[in-house]
Amino acid sequence: MKAIRLFVGAVAICGAFAMFSCKGKSAQEVKPELPLLSQADFQTEFCGKQIDLWTLTNGKGMTVQVTNFGARIVSIFVPDKDGNMQDAVIGFSNIKDYTTLASDFGASVGRYANRINQGKITVDGIEYQLPQNNFGHCLHGGTDITIPLGWQNLPYELESVNENSITLVMNSADGEAGFPGNVVAKVTYTLTEDNSIDIVWKATTDKKTVINMTNHAYFNLNGDHSLPITNHVLVLNADNFTPCDSTYMTTGEIRPVAGTPMDFTQGRRIGEAIEGLEGSAFEDEQLRNGNGYDHNWVLNTKCDDTQCAAKLMSPITGISVEVYTNEPGIQFYSGNFLDGTGIDKQGNNMVIRTGCCLETQKFPDSPNKSDLEGWYSAELNPGEEYYSHCIYKFGIEE
Repeated sequence: MKAIRLFVGAVAICGAFAMFSCKGKSAQEVKPELPLLSQADFQTEFCGKQIDLWTLTNGKGMTVQVTNFGARIVSIFVPDKDGNMQDAVIGFSNIKDYTTLASDFGASVGRYANRINQGKITVDGIEYQLPQNNFGHCLHGGTDITIPLGWQNLPYELESVNENSITLVMNSADGEAGFPGNVVAKVTYTLTEDNSIDIVWKATTDKKTVINMTNHAYFNLNGDHSLPITNHVLVLNADNFTPCDSTYMTTGEIRPVAGTPMDFTQGRRIGEAIEGLEGSAFEDEQLRNGNGYDHNWVLNTKCDDTQCAAKLMSPITGISVEVYTNEPGIQFYSGNFLDGTGIDKQGNNMVIRTGCCLETQKFPDSPNKSDLEGWYSAELNPGEEYYSHCIYKFGIEE
């Protein structure tokens, strides 16, 4: 396996890796052997709205499936180094499991991805109490599968769709999950000819509020999703991260990664510091606090979505995914709390570290820390448009 090295500044960290090229397959000529999810298995009514499944394709045969339940990406088929198509994300095979088993698999998370301290925000001098669903904090908009909260557990509405792009809309009422403002949010997934999933989130509000959206795909690039992601090589274009306490809440500090297990600047195997360990078995305090990696990294890219923010690669398949974003941070989560609940698309129990996430975002708890040096505001005012951009670009490393 080639060493992956990170170059910051004028030189991008993600080089041009050899790309598998199919023979000009059109969108109507997707290989029949692809184990695509069944549209019938995703068609149902939920919260009074119709749930469905759409399939996007490009001219190279890459295929992405999306449901409007939580605006979730539920499968991503890309070629491996041998030309075989592999599903790059874990998840369920049917809508019943998505609507009854707690998960964020592939979701477009809102209103506020990640954690808000004690579920409290103050906007224009008014304190708002949000759901407290994670150690007293508000996580992912207060997500709760039993009482649908958080946009990942609600139906988006279809605005438009064609063979390679889909736009889904969330209309969120003032006071929903405690957040102020009537918000109209849109997410557009576009499958491009360079095998990228280009994601754009936009939102407007009629009252000052906070917003922070992300995609919560759980990547497993091994082809066989029973194999853990600890063998994946990860590069993070970040010299600093935001430490968390034992409740997974950011402390307000920005700390250098150098000399710690948080240093992925030169690229290394995910499992190097966490394989086989849980809880108190970790010597490193931050790994112990997160039960592995569940932290936000401060990107060197400084909101420039033309620079590569992260790269993940499986040595088994050679499949890689590069991440580009206009956001200041990225949450790397190593699937520490996957506990085998539910059966995945391949018939496996999704156990610890069989998937990992690269969530582009504002820093966790930014509404309460935006006055700190190096932190960014998550506020959205009437008349403004929230805009967040993320690209997952798939390729192959021989």
